[in-house]
Amino acid sequence: MILKNKLLDKLSEALAAVLPIVVLVLFLSMTVASIPSGVMLSFLLGASMLIAGIMFFSVGAEVAMEPMGEQIGAHVTRTKNLKLILILGFALGVLITVSEPDLQVLAGQVQTIPNPVLILSVAIGVGGFLVIALLRILYGISLRLLLFAFYTVVLGMTFLAPDSFRAVAFDSGGVTTGPMTVPFIMAFSLGITAIRSDSNASNDSFGMVALCSVGPILAVLVLSLIYRPDGVDYSPIQVANVADSIELRTLFGNGFPEMMKEMLISILPITVFFFVLNYILMKLEFQQLSRIGLGIFYTYIGLTVFMTGANYGFMPAGVYLGQMLGKLPYSWLIVPVGMLIGYLVVRAEPAVYVLMRQVEDLTDGAITGTSLQLSMCVGVGVSVGLSMLRVILGINVLWFIIPGYALALAMSFLCPKLFTAIAFDSGGVASGPMTAAFLLPMTMGFCTAMGGNIATDAFGVVALVAMTPLITIQALGLIYRFRTRHHVSTVPIADPYAELPDDAVIEL
Repeated sequence: MILKNKLLDKLSEALAAVLPIVVLVLFLSMTVASIPSGVMLSFLLGASMLIAGIMFFSVGAEVAMEPMGEQIGAHVTRTKNLKLILILGFALGVLITVSEPDLQVLAGQVQTIPNPVLILSVAIGVGGFLVIALLRILYGISLRLLLFAFYTVVLGMTFLAPDSFRAVAFDSGGVTTGPMTVPFIMAFSLGITAIRSDSNASNDSFGMVALCSVGPILAVLVLSLIYRPDGVDYSPIQVANVADSIELRTLFGNGFPEMMKEMLISILPITVFFFVLNYILMKLEFQQLSRIGLGIFYTYIGLTVFMTGANYGFMPAGVYLGQMLGKLPYSWLIVPVGMLIGYLVVRAEPAVYVLMRQVEDLTDGAITGTSLQLSMCVGVGVSVGLSMLRVILGINVLWFIIPGYALALAMSFLCPKLFTAIAFDSGGVASGPMTAAFLLPMTMGFCTAMGGNIATDAFGVVALVAMTPLITIQALGLIYRFRTRHHVSTVPIADPYAELPDDAVIEL
């Protein structure tokens, strides 16, 4: 009964997230960007699968992925064996990254580097920075100083990398922290900080995703220096325009089993790791293990259905929509349209709801999930608008990346620490499968129609989506700090003796 109620709650969230995107695409199709009926049928079926996928995944993440991360974090930390903690942390970072479906999609686009080499390099980058994040939590190292130091190194290395590789390097930082990574790593950090009794423990529970997003960027930049590719080939996504319902059934019918296989390969390593570690170290009760097992099944079903709908329904519609808008005589229209789509798309990211719930729980509602989501939506909307403007004008992604991160890092020294940690976590959370499956294909389709270079112009949208929430959420933190100080300074201090008669005051 409890799981049934959870499913119904998550269904309403999924409907609220996906339906606005469907309405917007239908409106654009009937007005300025006509979409063929076959592509539209695929899109509508994909939308229904996204709704079901978000519902099952959200329940699975809450029932399985988060408890798994918390239990591992708490039990491993209680051993007080630093070497064991760091080794297991590195292994977790590698395994959970290899399990990330978004990384598989990005790796398939890079033709000059073999997929296993790219995936393993990024996974090692995440594992290494997960170790750094663990040391930060255990020793109370300042997050803002670490972020400042590492992003300074990242921006410095960017000038050494080939121009065609810069955008994909920053994109890799966004896609790595997707629906598999975020729930697990955030819960893992909660499990570690739960055994601390100091006042900064809750603040330090955020920031692990932020540091893990740096590792992939550095890994891909180093990889580009080793391979020194002269150019990177990206295969434009082919739009499948089905003729009838039979072809539609064939398209999704062939894609679903393939996606089942990919998601099984993705979720299996971390599942096996958890149960082996439980047998050796944690010794959880059978009832708790069975509940986690059911949650893993929900997570698997949710990811499979979600990714099938995204790849075979949303992705072709995104490409075609971008192409049609690019062919208009007033192609600048895609800038406000892209901003609106970006605003709506982030609401459909599964990991966003995980972050919203954990922020509300840890702050006891002081930071509401609604305000956090609104800040992310505004940030992503701005980033998509900038991405489309970049395609039109042919602006190098560094003209946005360098000032953006410089501003975000400067704001971190003015903003409350908790907001900084949440902001840098949210950057990775916002750039999930919906960004990779709809926004990136739409940008690629628009870039193709405009005659641009996909490698240098289209790629980078994920990087901007991951960057702008750092600014908007820290701006929310600055507003919060200002209002708190203003409230304290303007509210008069009540006189406890004001209502007492004079003789009673004298007696006191």
